[in-house]
Amino acid sequence: MVDAASIQEHAEVIGADGVHIGTVDRVEGSRIKLTKKDSGEGSHEGHHHFIPLSLVADIEGGKVRLSANADTAVTFEEEEGGRQTH
Repeated sequence: MVDAASIQEHAEVIGADGVHIGTVDRVEGSRIKLTKKDSGEGSHEGHHHFIPLSLVADIEGGKVRLSANADTAVTFEEEEGGRQTH
């Protein structure tokens, strides 16, 4: 697992396929908290979402690369309060 301390605020989070997932707000415990601006649309809009650190494959060039493709990684996202988004 990647050292959480090496994850920088405002780093881009991308899937293994290179697709943008979000932007790091900060690391909280065992999760990356994404900024609200990348929260999605509809009922997801305006909420922070979280990605488990266990999905981080590498940090390269200021980007956090996940071990899952973007379409799969978003199924692991949680909203504030711990609810699964999908």
